[in-house]
Amino acid sequence: MRRLALAVAAALVLTACGATAEAPSPQEARTLTLWHYEGPDSAMAKAWAEAIRKFEATHPGVKVKFEEKGFEAMQKTASQVLNSDAAPDLTEYNKGNATAGALAKAGLLTDLSAEAAERGWDKLLTGSLQTTARYDERGIMGSGNWYGVPNYGEFVMVYYNKQLFEKAGLEVPTTFEEFTKAMDAFVAKDQTPLAMAGAEYPAQQVFYQLALSKAQRPWVNAYQLYQGRTDFKGPELTYAAQTMADWVKKGYISKDAAGLKAQDMGDAFMAGKFPMMVSGSWWYGTVQSTVKDFEWGTFLWPGSRMAPGSSGNLWVVPERAKNKELAYDFIDITMSKEIQNLLGNSGGIPVAADTSAITDPKSKELIENFGRLAGQDGLAFYPDWPAPGYYDVLVAGVQELINATKTPQQVLDELAGPYNDNLADVGD
Repeated sequence: MRRLALAVAAALVLTACGATAEAPSPQEARTLTLWHYEGPDSAMAKAWAEAIRKFEATHPGVKVKFEEKGFEAMQKTASQVLNSDAAPDLTEYNKGNATAGALAKAGLLTDLSAEAAERGWDKLLTGSLQTTARYDERGIMGSGNWYGVPNYGEFVMVYYNKQLFEKAGLEVPTTFEEFTKAMDAFVAKDQTPLAMAGAEYPAQQVFYQLALSKAQRPWVNAYQLYQGRTDFKGPELTYAAQTMADWVKKGYISKDAAGLKAQDMGDAFMAGKFPMMVSGSWWYGTVQSTVKDFEWGTFLWPGSRMAPGSSGNLWVVPERAKNKELAYDFIDITMSKEIQNLLGNSGGIPVAADTSAITDPKSKELIENFGRLAGQDGLAFYPDWPAPGYYDVLVAGVQELINATKTPQQVLDELAGPYNDNLADVGD
């Protein structure tokens, strides 16, 4: 009876919206097709695996068909696959203007506004956590309809190897000067301080973090939300490009990093080969479950009130999904206290957990640092968000800085072109 009721309800919704597509058959309604790209050891994957079990237990006769996707592949193919019969019912997808915003503008994502209000997601996700969930008609985040639901938070921090720090006689740096002195100390011992990856997102996030260390919130709003103009030859980005190039010359970053991917970077840090790794909280659960041979910790980027960060990636329901009601039910389960608490105790940053239920000390530290950053208005989003295709532009530009194939000023010119072209396209 439940399957019949779901099919009838879906048909009524389609009729009310004037859609011409047929309601899913009972056979189709027996499967929820779900995609995400979190590694199996990550906090999110652990929590969502439990959510799948809970979903199937509360939906007799319905099975979840889970497919693990790659972040890079989804970045490149989402607009094509979500506009086809191969679209899943529910998928994790990157947030921001260039990704979820672009798909929402193209009509490829389901408007979740009514569900957010009815199921109370809008009450659980307040303030800046809503920024990445809502997009206007231009695909710009921060206002308009709900096109995604994040169920965790994330931010970029410094992971460090306590054993290597102690061996070098170093304390955790609390100022930027102490941070650079620590890196100088490692270089003096013929050790590259920072694990890095230039072929994917990590290096561009360090570049952006350097800019943020010289920026204020109005600059971030101008760059990310088009609330003003971004000067690519201004002090923020000029400092970032020049410092990134200098850090390669000083040996803080290996020239080989230009060709490495994020997994290469993470594997090298977890193997104890580098004293530090600058990356996101999405690595936390994996580091926690993988590293057995040394003690490690994290700290916020010294001397900066802001860092790359936001709500986590979004659950989005493709407009062409066959089983939307099932997708909404699954999202609801991931927002439940049970799943949120598991997320928090597995090394993730829940948005709706019972804080007293988070018992793991390292997880508590992670959540407290996120709270500290959010409390000082320090979540500054990510550098590739402003424009579609900008991720690849940034990867190429930062690789050129690492390889020293172009000057900082030449790289800034390359970054400015696509950004300003997109600014003109959205009519700002």
